[in-house]
Amino acid sequence: MSSGDRILITGMQFYGHHGVHDLEQKNGQVFTVDVEMYLDLRPAGETDRLDRTVDYSKVYREVRKIVEGQTYRLIEAVAETIARRLLQAFPRIEQVVVRVHKPRAPLPGTFADVAVEVRRTRE
Repeated sequence: MSSGDRILITGMQFYGHHGVHDLEQKNGQVFTVDVEMYLDLRPAGETDRLDRTVDYSKVYREVRKIVEGQTYRLIEAVAETIARRLLQAFPRIEQVVVRVHKPRAPLPGTFADVAVEVRRTRE
């Protein structure tokens, strides 16, 4: 990876139907997604041109399609799908970190959040 530059989109909230339990898939719940995209931002910074970076409105739409449009049993699979799709759709991204939060996971106790994080690098 050549650059430590990154674009972050944090706290994206979507209603999805992911979970191991039938009730989770039937009723759904809110999931929060954070994305860190590592890429060289110098060309965009020097030219002030959108075509020299990643359009984060398009990233948002891609993430939303995955979280709201498909059903997964595991949030690990949601995160993996998001990471793979962003690397495919946006060739400027060198590496991506995706966090999927499931704050209402069905656990028998008090907790603030459950999340998974995957880091994927362009091959």
